[in-house]
Amino acid sequence: MKTFLGLITPLVAYAVITLLHLIIPVKKIKGYVKNEATGETTNYRINGKFVLVLSIVLWYLLGRFDLVPYTWLYETRWLGLIGAVVIGLVYSFIVVLKYPSTGKSFLADFWYGRARDPQIKDGLLDAKLWLYLIGAVMLQLNVLSFAAYHVTNVGNVNPGFLLGCALLTWFCFEYLIFEKVHLWTYDFIAERVGFKLGFGCLAFYPYFYSVALWFTAHLPNPGHPVWQTILAGVLFFCGWVLTRGANMQKYFFKVAPDRKFLWIQPEVLTDGKRTLLANGFWGASRHINYLGEIIQAVAIVLATGYAGIWMLWLYPAYYVGLMFSRQADDDKVCKAKYGGLWDQYTEKVKYKMIPFIY
Repeated sequence: MKTFLGLITPLVAYAVITLLHLIIPVKKIKGYVKNEATGETTNYRINGKFVLVLSIVLWYLLGRFDLVPYTWLYETRWLGLIGAVVIGLVYSFIVVLKYPSTGKSFLADFWYGRARDPQIKDGLLDAKLWLYLIGAVMLQLNVLSFAAYHVTNVGNVNPGFLLGCALLTWFCFEYLIFEKVHLWTYDFIAERVGFKLGFGCLAFYPYFYSVALWFTAHLPNPGHPVWQTILAGVLFFCGWVLTRGANMQKYFFKVAPDRKFLWIQPEVLTDGKRTLLANGFWGASRHINYLGEIIQAVAIVLATGYAGIWMLWLYPAYYVGLMFSRQADDDKVCKAKYGGLWDQYTEKVKYKMIPFIY
């Protein structure tokens, strides 16, 4: 019975998260992307931070009244992963087969997707918003369960492990607090919905991102100096500043081109029709936000105090592969969109991701 319940846990969780998203009051906004069929700006329903908070409350109440143990998601994590993999595969096939071919091979269509912005009833349920919401909330619930297991089952509690849990909690909350800002990012502007995004958010994101916790939740405090733990936290927030700062600067530039972000007055390159932001974070490198994501992943591994366990480095390694390939793809998209203006930008901002190095 436990095996069956473990397998269907993600299905139940995703259904509850979806229901909360549909019934909780929303803020309706227009994004950056235009509908391919109508040419109109896409509408979105934003309520992710409230869905996250209420999901945590429900998780707490289930444990408080002994309906579902706080440690359930940790204890059934492998079964939950299997269930999530099945859900991700089924969804990926459905969302790809529902739409006409892009003219590429089926494998290419399956991986990258066919539809750019699948929605139900003018944004009542937007595929990309929903997928990222599911991923963030389920990741957060997993992290809470892992923390509960560590505190209740490990005699010598590891502060670094709890810091890793706290950093991933920050990661989930800040993403949904700034949910509307991500409507101006690469994912919403350029990507289509297929296996990469569908499976990624339904299976990979909520389970793999916590891999550093999977293999350390049962381990005691390694006894490292406090300053090492603090340094890991500082490193994480250095990465966060790069990622969030770059995304916020671009967001403000898109919605209010003349507005300063922090102390930074926008400097632009223009051909009279189009403009590119070319200073601040976007003057240091073309994709400094990607560098910030990698730094945050490294910091979470270091926080646990068990950097010698190679499995923990799968998370940063994934980010390195993802971000470097995305940087190359993004550059191609920008070159096709901006032409000579992009050449001017790359001449001014020479570094692709890491200032003074790459």
